[in-house]
Amino acid sequence: MEITEIRVTLRDEERLKGFANVTFDDAFVVRGMKIIQGNTGYFVAMPSRKRPDGSHQDIAHPVNGEMRKLIEERVLAAYEAELKSTK
Repeated sequence: MEITEIRVTLRDEERLKGFANVTFDDAFVVRGMKIIQGNTGYFVAMPSRKRPDGSHQDIAHPVNGEMRKLIEERVLAAYEAELKSTK
């Protein structure tokens, strides 16, 4: 599986720095990944929904660490590129 497109929409909030839509194999898109500034750096949060008990459940997520790392690296690189292009 290959990531074929990443679109980043910037935000300038305290922790939320942007949203990403990621397309796989020019055939499947996951919308609404969040780019978050955490205590130790940036990370990518998968799209989720709020449950009745107040907790959050991922709608889509990688099933292994290797894919999570790949998505995070590519999304954060696209985020940095988008930041540079807007300056």
